[in-house]
Amino acid sequence: MEFAKYQGLGNDFVIMDGRSGPPMAPDGTQVRRLCDRRLGIGADGVILALPPQQGGDLRMRIFNGDGSEPEMCGNGIRCLARFVADQQQGACPANLAIETMAGLMGATLQDHDQVTVDMGEPRLEAAAIPTTLGMGARQVVAERLLVAGQVLEVTAVSMGNPHVVIPVADVDQVDLEQLGPALETHPAFPNRTNAHFLQVLSDQQLRLRTWERGVGVTMACGTGACAALVAAHLLGLSQRKARVVLPGGPLTIDWRDDRHVFMTGPARRIFTGHVALDSLAAAAATEPPASPPADSPGDQATEDAPSTDTEAAAYAQAMSFLANTSLDDMLKLAANSLPQRTQRRGGPPIPPPGEPIPDRDRCGN
Repeated sequence: MEFAKYQGLGNDFVIMDGRSGPPMAPDGTQVRRLCDRRLGIGADGVILALPPQQGGDLRMRIFNGDGSEPEMCGNGIRCLARFVADQQQGACPANLAIETMAGLMGATLQDHDQVTVDMGEPRLEAAAIPTTLGMGARQVVAERLLVAGQVLEVTAVSMGNPHVVIPVADVDQVDLEQLGPALETHPAFPNRTNAHFLQVLSDQQLRLRTWERGVGVTMACGTGACAALVAAHLLGLSQRKARVVLPGGPLTIDWRDDRHVFMTGPARRIFTGHVALDSLAAAAATEPPASPPADSPGDQATEDAPSTDTEAAAYAQAMSFLANTSLDDMLKLAANSLPQRTQRRGGPPIPPPGEPIPDRDRCGN
């Protein structure tokens, strides 16, 4: 299967085109393998471009790095729009209607890799977010919440997916690794939530750090930037249009008078390639079960223990070799294999042991 790797402000995605082929529905294990930065391609998420079902130009499905499927992703939809434009090479219309789980989104291709997306209206009612905070209230603004032993004032916004925004004096002083997952899985958010810490630089410039639901710390979150601007305006901290600076770069967010939020930012292709889906299917069949949480009962695996039968056999073979082979024999084996390995790489012949190396073949000459 062909794929393309795109990034929007450092938030990166594997994109696959299923508009003219059979329906694609990777399972959670396959998504995790694709997103793994050592065992797969490496990404924050996987995006599928699919045929439309409700009159749009195409449909988007997106999966987080943990295999879960969110309703929407702002950086992802910009990357998808740029992917379609690159695929059609000049034949793509400037405006695209993209179907998502959060509704129909309009994307406009701009110059210099910029894409503007109409993200629709923010949802502010507790039940729509959803959250148990502020039940019965019209908006969930500056609600007090106990999180990891701290009392935070949180404002909740849905951009088709749930967000909680916490203003702070300095985002660099926030322990995001601790508070992020505690907020994501807090009982006040039955569908989990994205968590954002907001620093106000001026009423037209904001800083944001994000813990993204199902991903963790990310360099940027498009829907989160939209939610942060809405929250900041509701709190009287910003105008309706501001520059939101994330670790990966800035987005321009405009909450217009018609209540639609418009997001403008870059999306760029990194590389393209092919991935063997049958290997992912095999990986899904052999992947060991997830390790239990650190605080769960039961034995914990040691750091260097093999996790599959194949790894166990290789581990035993390596240990046997080390136990039964002297250091001198290992050095001889390495010396004897060097000429063959060098010639396979196309290098010059290596003289037998004991013969001098000609000056022209020495490193650096």
